[in-house]
Amino acid sequence: MFEITEYIGIVAFALSGFFVGVKNRLDMLGILISVYLTAFGGGLIRDTIVHKIPYAFTQNSASIIVFVLFLLMLALKVYKRADIENRAWFILSDSIGLVSFSITGALIALQAEYNLLGILTLSFLTAVGGGIARDVIINEVPFIFKTGFYGSVALIVGLFVYIFNLTETLNNYTLIALFFTGVFLRVIAFYKKWNLWIPK
Repeated sequence: MFEITEYIGIVAFALSGFFVGVKNRLDMLGILISVYLTAFGGGLIRDTIVHKIPYAFTQNSASIIVFVLFLLMLALKVYKRADIENRAWFILSDSIGLVSFSITGALIALQAEYNLLGILTLSFLTAVGGGIARDVIINEVPFIFKTGFYGSVALIVGLFVYIFNLTETLNNYTLIALFFTGVFLRVIAFYKKWNLWIPK
């Protein structure tokens, strides 16, 4: 289940990174860096924390898939389409990546025998770490700091993985249900413009 969610997250966040790079009018190298940072950045942070060789450094197939996806998006001339960040495929791919990486982060934390705080931290960092790194290098306020119900979804997913494990109900079926529920929650939050309280 880990590898399935990891690959889903990598592909979804690669698409998200491509759209962000295009939106910010980066050149081809800049877009490629945005793609790889978004797809692999959170996993690199996660694996470093648990003292593992990063998944991206041991699986050639993941890098190849991301590069082929990058070339495909160029061939389809997606970069010529306006208002990309509000298009359904951007929101859906970003939501899928967010929830997939939240789950993989939580699973790795469980494997490392971390407590609740550790699970929430790895779930959160795996989900948003790559996006934060990407936004910092393109000189933007990280997306997670501008929308309240984004990182919150990662924390909710991490919490439920912890609860499933605690109640011995953690299995492929509960993880699949959590995945679809998390994606649905994030998409609804986007369209309903849900936000956390902002001090004024």
